[in-house]
Amino acid sequence: MSSARVDHQISLFRSQVELRRFDDGTLRILESLLVSKDVKSLLEVRSSLSDFIRRESLSVIREIADKSVEHKLSVVEFFVRAFALAGDIESCLALRYEALALRELRSPSNQWLRVSYEEWMTFAEHSLDNGFYSIATKACESALSCFEMNGVNDPQHDDFFRNIEVTGKIKRLKDAAVASLASRSVRAQAADYLKKKLVEMNPSPSLALKEKQFSASTLFRDGIKKHNARKLLDHRRINHITSEPDSNL
Repeated sequence: MSSARVDHQISLFRSQVELRRFDDGTLRILESLLVSKDVKSLLEVRSSLSDFIRRESLSVIREIADKSVEHKLSVVEFFVRAFALAGDIESCLALRYEALALRELRSPSNQWLRVSYEEWMTFAEHSLDNGFYSIATKACESALSCFEMNGVNDPQHDDFFRNIEVTGKIKRLKDAAVASLASRSVRAQAADYLKKKLVEMNPSPSLALKEKQFSASTLFRDGIKKHNARKLLDHRRINHITSEPDSNL
């Protein structure tokens, strides 16, 4: 795709979003922009589009605060897909979480909005895979709460042991998220500690330079002293020889 064509497509995508046309057609324009074989250009376009989508999503979400939950979810879904296409995984997951939380909040009066434990688990897995451990932990807690609310606790029931298996899977997923979060915290603390120790063990560059210069100047002065001492000895030796009386006289 030529540079002029890319600029035209970017302008078209921006205008569609600014006109609040959140449909598949607008997403197809975005998708067509992200097929460049030029890696440098692709990265630049992705970065520019991600910034634009992020700004617009915040503005639009404020605009639709008083709209119906159906409208809100539709708009959020558009931006989730847009962020996914642009490769902005963090923003994509953030909006997915907002959508799930909104549905859960409104589900008591609208059963069709109820979030299943499978949805929470899938979201937790995606968050864990992408390094968002605290969000994954919260999603696991929501999945477990959702499942236990609708689970079967009767050992005589056919689904009893399946429920234990599902509960165990959710708990293992949560444990993995918690362990990863703790590990990252430990690594961060270890990095800070090592950085501090390196600073303590190594003198500042300016001090090291002064010490090096001082050592060099000392060696230089010692060399001059030794050279002068040799010259003095040679001078005395010559005077001694010339001052001795001639034995043949």
